[in-house]
Amino acid sequence: MGETVILANGEFPAHPVPVAILKGAARIICCDGATGSLIRAGFEPFAIVGDCDSVDEETAKKFSDRLFRSEEQETNDLTKAVKWCHEKGFNDVVILGATGKREDHTIGNISLLADYTTYIRVRMVTDYGTFHPLTAPGSFKANQGRQISIFSIDPETAISSEGLKYPLRNLKLTNWWQATLNEAVGESFSLNFEGGPLIVFIAF
Repeated sequence: MGETVILANGEFPAHPVPVAILKGAARIICCDGATGSLIRAGFEPFAIVGDCDSVDEETAKKFSDRLFRSEEQETNDLTKAVKWCHEKGFNDVVILGATGKREDHTIGNISLLADYTTYIRVRMVTDYGTFHPLTAPGSFKANQGRQISIFSIDPETAISSEGLKYPLRNLKLTNWWQATLNEAVGESFSLNFEGGPLIVFIAF
């Protein structure tokens, strides 16, 4: 089916990597607040999902056939969009525009990857790199010198690594900074752990 892009209402993508993903998307699902930015950039939404309080009347009328309003207040618009994709069978998702503007939204959106990965294939691409959620031991391609940061959702998860400049040896991460600013020493690196999940950031 191809990759589905969800565009959140953070900073609109500017780096060539996320811009190329946006241009090559099989479909673009907009969190409602991002709709204006998407249209101004010359794209059309496949669907607009959220409480739709940020969509102006003209846009709502033009795209009435693809406007999916949710009044549910227990989740944010990004989660509503992810759930909508899952319900439609669009389970290979790239999230763009989920960082920037407000730090509290950024932290919240990144942490939600740990939930999303339990039912869809997902990654979050920013103007600086890619966040990958990880629920089981795994490896990543990364050129020598590529900057790597690792975040643990569960502080009781013990993590070991191979292929990183500063090895993790059965390390439990009790604070978010502890496994940041690492780097790859070869063409790939791997993480071994039980528990989790982890969120791995690989910088461009």
